[in-house]
Formats: sequence, structure tokens, C-alpha cells
Amino acid sequence: MAKEPLKVLTESMFYVLLSLLRQERCGAEIVQFVDDITAGRVPLGPGTLYTILAKFQEERLIEETAVEGRKRTYALTDRGRALFRQELSRLKLCVADGEREEADGGKEGAR
Repeated sequence: MAKEPLKVLTESMFYVLLSLLRQERCGAEIVQFVDDITAGRVPLGPGTLYTILAKFQEERLIEETAVEGRKRTYALTDRGRALFRQELSRLKLCVADGEREEADGGKEGAR
């Protein structure tokens, strides 16, 4: 059976792609970016980070751009940028649905 490409990202995956949206970063810089932007709400430990990075490389969403000893730097590919935009649109729709339902007071059929 052929492997399914990523369709929906976990929160950690989303933030890893976001961290690479504007610039290349190494693992430590990705962790710092995610910690800063989420005020620590999304913890990104080494096991999670390197599992995500390996998956993203396998899916050609990111590419390694430099290796200095153990330090590896990553950049977003066009494919990764497209998946990020797709996920951002999906999340915006989720938020709009939630806000609409909340504004309706949770009444069934109030559309």
C-alpha cells in the first residue's frame, strides 16, 4: 500500500513549518522560535523535533541546506510552503466555524 502524504499537521508540525517560513534555521533555532512565538505553550523536545524534521525531509517539505559538525540547517521547499498555506487555510476555517457557533449561542440549526 502506498504511503499517504501529510494532509493535516499536528500543532508541533505546523509551528516547525512556520519557523522556516521566512528563514533557514537549525534545530536549536527552530525550538527557540516555537518557544518564543507560543510563549512556551507548544513544547518541542528533541525527540519530537527530529522526528518531524525527518518526516518533513522524507516528504520533501524541507531540505537540509548546511551541515557544520552536528548542526544542520533546514529550509522550507515550495512543497512545504504550499502545505503550510493549505493548513493555515484549514485552521482559519476551523476558527471561523467555532466563532460562528459560539456567536449563535450553540443553538442547533441557528444558521
